[in-house]
Amino acid sequence: MSLARLIGGFVRRHWPAYVSSAFMLAGVAICTVLIPRKVGALIDGLAAHSLDGRALLLGLAQLLGLGVAIYVLRVGWRIRLYSAAYNLGVELRTRLYARLASQGPGFYQRQRTGDLMALATNDIDAIEMAAGEAMLAGFDGTLTLVIVIGIMTLGVDPRLAGVALLPFPLMAFAFWRISTQVHHAEADALKRFSALNDHVQESLSGVRTLRALGLETRSATQFSELAGNAANASLNAQRWEAAYEPAVGLTLTAATGLTLGLGGYLVWNNELTVGDLTSFTMYLGQLIWPMFAAGWVLSLIERGRAGLNRLQPLLDAPLTVEDTGTLASVGRGALAVDRVTFAYHEAEKPALDKVSVTVEPGQTLGLVGPTGAGKSTLLRVLLRQATPQSGLVTWAGQPLGAYRLEALRSAMSWVPQESFLFSATIAENIALARPGASRAEVEEAAKMASIHDDILRFPYGYDTPVGEKGITLSGGQRQRVAIARALLADSALLLLDDALSAVDTGTETRILEHLDELRARGGKFGPERAAIIASHRLSAVAGADRIVVLRDGRITESGTHEELLALDGWYASQWRYQQLEASIDAA
Repeated sequence: MSLARLIGGFVRRHWPAYVSSAFMLAGVAICTVLIPRKVGALIDGLAAHSLDGRALLLGLAQLLGLGVAIYVLRVGWRIRLYSAAYNLGVELRTRLYARLASQGPGFYQRQRTGDLMALATNDIDAIEMAAGEAMLAGFDGTLTLVIVIGIMTLGVDPRLAGVALLPFPLMAFAFWRISTQVHHAEADALKRFSALNDHVQESLSGVRTLRALGLETRSATQFSELAGNAANASLNAQRWEAAYEPAVGLTLTAATGLTLGLGGYLVWNNELTVGDLTSFTMYLGQLIWPMFAAGWVLSLIERGRAGLNRLQPLLDAPLTVEDTGTLASVGRGALAVDRVTFAYHEAEKPALDKVSVTVEPGQTLGLVGPTGAGKSTLLRVLLRQATPQSGLVTWAGQPLGAYRLEALRSAMSWVPQESFLFSATIAENIALARPGASRAEVEEAAKMASIHDDILRFPYGYDTPVGEKGITLSGGQRQRVAIARALLADSALLLLDDALSAVDTGTETRILEHLDELRARGGKFGPERAAIIASHRLSAVAGADRIVVLRDGRITESGTHEELLALDGWYASQWRYQQLEASIDAA
């Protein structure tokens, strides 16, 4: 979509604000062009001694009234137009946020957070300015130009007007050349700012790592280089924008020289009065604003075009997971994975290779295997964060694609390997999935996740802010808060993706026992609540109804804990190793 089409559609939707602003701008233009005419008449009256004191005061009062009217109308159109133009920024940011919220992990693997933030700020600001400042300046400048030239030609002297307009084609050519350079310079400036923004975001997020590795100086050097590049790019854009002013100045200087030369000749030959020449000169001065407006409009439009060229591909980017399902709720039944194969983009081997497994309501499935075996990938397929190239996943007899994403994910509670907490209180983070949950329910979920006692030791208990990404909590505490959040959601399926890796074995045992208690006690799903636990620590899945061993994306072993030990394969070997390691640590 072009910038003109985007703004045109917006103007049509908000036409009352633009029409009322246009009428007020027209009033400003009319009042503005009346002033030189009134001044010229007063000068001719004074020169001819035909103006008495009362008429002079009346003329001055009229000039004052025109000034007040201009002031009121200028304030009015700014309020009306800007309030409408800012809505475009709101609409674009809402569209961008909705698009980003709908994208899957595959999209974010190709995007940088800082760049996305820059698009939501600088680039949309540029488009918003094109819809507001550029529209008003373009309309006001064009209207003023037409009225002033019309009065100069029809109301004063057409010969003077013809001579005064001779340099203007040269200015138009200069504007065309400058605007082309402004577009490229603004695009480069926005790109440089995105790179700077991305570096700042990464540095602040990983500030503790930078300090631990002693990389502060290196990071500061990179920041200085990126900031310098951004500053130079912005300066280059401003330098080209500044070229508009000399073009306007040279044009008006040439026009003024030609006007005074011909005007003086006409006055000398009594073909023009001094008052008319004064009026014409004032009208020529009023052309300064339309000329500056033309440069300003071209600059804003090129800036907006550069911003839209960066934003539009993001808005048009296809969803990594299409939400085409129609079922609004998930029925009760088995979750079946049938010969699913999934490969990441440009990967040599599939992450999942013909994997088949079934989880009945109320069952617990354990997923184990070495690093990179495909455990997390399988959970991503179940969450529909990734779409398999072949095979089928069904839940309650329906393919996952038949469910709406909102319905599917509301039926699951997922705790990833790296738990994310928002900059809110502990209670608010736990109640994220159920904002209306009572404090008693929040505390009960915290007890189930074995984090309740830790929370009470914080200065403000459950009202303690956790900081950005939960920075004030330890890794184990963040994991347990995330588990409490998942338990409070009371979903039909609980997915734990190595979510117990940062807690000790005693805490792990208590959490797993609480999960069994919660399932036996009831609730929305009660004994039918299923769970899939992916873990490197085999003790976390020892009590599962079934355990699946994944290696290189394939299922190599399957059975209960006792059956797998009897097979004496990878699971049995890893179990013995981990038990030996635990006994050494205990000693």
